[in-house]
Amino acid sequence: MQTIHADQALLPTGWAEDVTVALDEAGRIASVETGGTGDTCVGILLPAPANLHSHAFQRAMAGLTERRGPDPRDSFWTWRRLMYRFLDQLTPDDIEAIAAFVQVEMLEAGYATNVEFHYLHHDTGGRAYADPAEMSGRIAAAAEDTGIGLTLLPVLYQWGGLDHRALVSGQDRFGTTPEAFARLVEGARAHVARLGPDSRVGVAPHSLRAVDADGLSAAQALAGDSPIHMHLAEQTAEVDEVLAATGRRPVEWLLENAPLDPRWCLIHATQMTPEETVALARTGAVAGLCPITESSLGDGIFDGVRWTEAGGAFGVGSDSNIRISLSEELRTLDYSQRLRDRSRAALARAEASTGRVLFEGAVKGGAQAAGRGPAGIAPGAWGDLLALDGLGVDAIGRRGDTLLDSWIFARDDRAVTQVWSAGRHVVRDGRHIRRDTVEAAYARVMRKLRHDL
Repeated sequence: MQTIHADQALLPTGWAEDVTVALDEAGRIASVETGGTGDTCVGILLPAPANLHSHAFQRAMAGLTERRGPDPRDSFWTWRRLMYRFLDQLTPDDIEAIAAFVQVEMLEAGYATNVEFHYLHHDTGGRAYADPAEMSGRIAAAAEDTGIGLTLLPVLYQWGGLDHRALVSGQDRFGTTPEAFARLVEGARAHVARLGPDSRVGVAPHSLRAVDADGLSAAQALAGDSPIHMHLAEQTAEVDEVLAATGRRPVEWLLENAPLDPRWCLIHATQMTPEETVALARTGAVAGLCPITESSLGDGIFDGVRWTEAGGAFGVGSDSNIRISLSEELRTLDYSQRLRDRSRAALARAEASTGRVLFEGAVKGGAQAAGRGPAGIAPGAWGDLLALDGLGVDAIGRRGDTLLDSWIFARDDRAVTQVWSAGRHVVRDGRHIRRDTVEAAYARVMRKLRHDL
């Protein structure tokens, strides 16, 4: 039994003072009480959210795509071609080292869970490994090393587009048929089974561009009650391609053809009409938002104000992992709404500040998208916790929501000093307990890669 005492804690019922949280041996919260003492004492205790969307391998190419290429207009699509060239260098050992480093950075930023949208399955040229789930096993091995909670989402990737064109070089490392995908998912589940009981496997039909209707149905059948994640309506060119092929925009098509419910997490969804936004929000699906990556790739601005007014759930993820920062994802999400609407405190409510709405939304939506069960600091929930003790002078005289606002809008993730993932105390005094070893392995990978894309 571990105990944590906090001067202030954000509970499902709101802020409370002088709180002691007890964690049982399984890593769940056993009790939350007022008063008492703890093995660890912190100033501000918060539930730690899940990072609901990550492509771990892209962390190693951060900073390599900011030059103008031969195309007159650089875009998501030119970036994607560079990404394909980069990933051709990566071995299973490389993937494990990169994923572990990404997970350390996530934990130090305050995330307790890595939801890995994992589509790098095969060797170069599309050659299968002896174990078809080899790469999934490497993501699981990284999680075993770092102690992060893992929701692994093997990706079904069938086609190069809605016309069923063949996969191009680079994409062939992703490609699989529904039958082969079922075997891959089975293998991934075997690998993840060796982790703690808080880790699990879902499925990810990549997008309407890459998966046909039969493939989508097969992926849903494999999911059962586990999470189903899908890229949706990220780019205008994607919307145009789906509309030309089906007569429906991506969100329209999915609403008409898939049984959307709270298992689903739709990633990005930046290209939606107001009517689509409201209708999708009402299904109970989570909007998986990655504001830093969406800014980097020029995706567009998610309609967060309309979505939350319709009762939509949302969470945040680091996607391309060019920068892993929980506070910055939340800040960028809100600032995008302000810039579009020429407003301030766009997502605040009368009873909750902007930071509170952003943070609680990310906690609740992230737990739902990860299939992690009930969220928050309450008995029965996983012991996913973070402590803020690094606010410095910005904490003087401030309490409650104002402390969250000060962290998200005036500070950064250096304020995060302690993190627990399902009771595993893996970040102490702002540093992951295995950072040195994990960073050294990542550095070895970086030294051998070509960076002249």
